[in-house]
Amino acid sequence: MNTSNKELTKPGQVTDRLLAAESALFTKEYEKNYSAGESKPPNIGMPFFLYSPGSDTGVLLIHGLMAAPEEVKEWAMFLHEKGFTVYAPRLSGHGTSYKDLSTRNYQDWMDSVNRGHAILKSCCKKILVAGFSTGAGLALQSVILKPNDFEAVIAISAPLRFKSFSSRFAETLNGFNQFCIFSGMGNFAKEFIKNDADNPHINYLCCPVSAFVQVKKLMKKVRRSLSDISLPALVIQAKNDPKVAPQSGPAIFKLIGTDKKHFSWIDYNMHGIVRGEIALDVFKEVESFLVAYNLINPEN
Repeated sequence: MNTSNKELTKPGQVTDRLLAAESALFTKEYEKNYSAGESKPPNIGMPFFLYSPGSDTGVLLIHGLMAAPEEVKEWAMFLHEKGFTVYAPRLSGHGTSYKDLSTRNYQDWMDSVNRGHAILKSCCKKILVAGFSTGAGLALQSVILKPNDFEAVIAISAPLRFKSFSSRFAETLNGFNQFCIFSGMGNFAKEFIKNDADNPHINYLCCPVSAFVQVKKLMKKVRRSLSDISLPALVIQAKNDPKVAPQSGPAIFKLIGTDKKHFSWIDYNMHGIVRGEIALDVFKEVESFLVAYNLINPEN
């Protein structure tokens, strides 16, 4: 291994500078958008980096809509214990307030992911991308747009379709809201809907209708190009997910182009499956996939 490659496996000034910039950005946006009784403690939203000095492989780990990096902390710890360097970015508009989220779009979230990729690229030779819920959609979009930058993709509970009947009318309601605001009739707008949060200490308790629309736009774009994915791919879906239609998982799996793919059902009746006891079943599936495609040392 030459000197330049050795340098790539150690966090240095570039990594430190990029990490500091993300922390500073969160602090700035948290202070600007803080809302008493709504915003969570800053440690929930702060992006985090777990370095593994014995490995040249990193995992870009992406949280879901209305959540924050804390949502994937248990998953990150599991991967770190298996020898990976892990970076969990904070998606734009998250970890602050739901009103902040209402001003963002899915390209803003992709920008957050891309900055996270740059951090891992500064200290890792190989990178996997993984995500939960909307984070899974962003992970899939990442490998679609930059197939040569990743070794594999893991998508858990990606929202190809939502389960709620009201989700079908999100675009219509969002259009009505925009009309009301533009016409000076903002009091008639219904910009936010109640969120039945799996993790209320992490998740926003209200969802901007506009954010819901942005997720649907993202997944529509993802769906069109799933056949282009040629990397090893793991798709996981809870059988009785009350938020994401359970058929989303099998549909994504079928559409992914690579034959190096694996699908797993998780027998659970909640959307959030990357925290708590049920997460152990998820992590077993993740580990089996990583071992099967030689992405992890089976002795770790």
